[in-house]
Amino acid sequence: MRLGVAGPVGTGKSTLIASLCRELAAELSMAVVTNDIYTDEDARLLRAAGVLPVERIHAVETGACPHTAIRDDVTPNLIAVEDLEAEFAPLDLVVVESGGDNLTATFSPALADAQIFCLDVAGGGDVARKGGPGIERADLLVVNKTDLAPHVGVDAGQMVADATRARDGLPVLALSQHDRASLEALAGWVRQVLADHRSGVHVPRDPGPMAPHTHADGTTHAHGGAGDVHEHGHA
Repeated sequence: MRLGVAGPVGTGKSTLIASLCRELAAELSMAVVTNDIYTDEDARLLRAAGVLPVERIHAVETGACPHTAIRDDVTPNLIAVEDLEAEFAPLDLVVVESGGDNLTATFSPALADAQIFCLDVAGGGDVARKGGPGIERADLLVVNKTDLAPHVGVDAGQMVADATRARDGLPVLALSQHDRASLEALAGWVRQVLADHRSGVHVPRDPGPMAPHTHADGTTHAHGGAGDVHEHGHA
């Protein structure tokens, strides 16, 4: 399974992925592809953390808006993923980290079978209720760094409640690196989605990018919503 992780700059995507590797690498064969615009810094961070053998962590330098490489032209990421799949076959899970982007960032189903969108409390308590394709329709929304909430004047519980309302029943996870239960819940969610993927229950869904809208004549459209299902076969 290919798992995309997107979200704004500084929300803790790399740390989230490191935690997933620590939780799951003993039971799953894993690899990671990181995206940065001009550097391989996220890949170097994960390699230095020792969460996976260094050869299982590849870096893609997108050279442009991070969104482009996860949605518009996913070729560089597909090549990196497929190289890892060929070198370390069979892999159970490949995690693809988007470069830090905005609230519109979503993965093409051609690249990711499931996706996590990551926010953090330091980005502001109002962010979750602003919505957007990633917040509203990613397979999982993570509200990260909840331990920092008292220090930045944010009510983490309210932020999670706002996110829950925005997602129409899709899961929301409050996460802290200092909260063991939340790390176990994150790993448990990935295990369940992987099991569903293997059994054919989980089908990649396209979260966006266009939000529902209404024209001047009153005609309403719901483009790219969670109900839009796209099946893809990977070589």
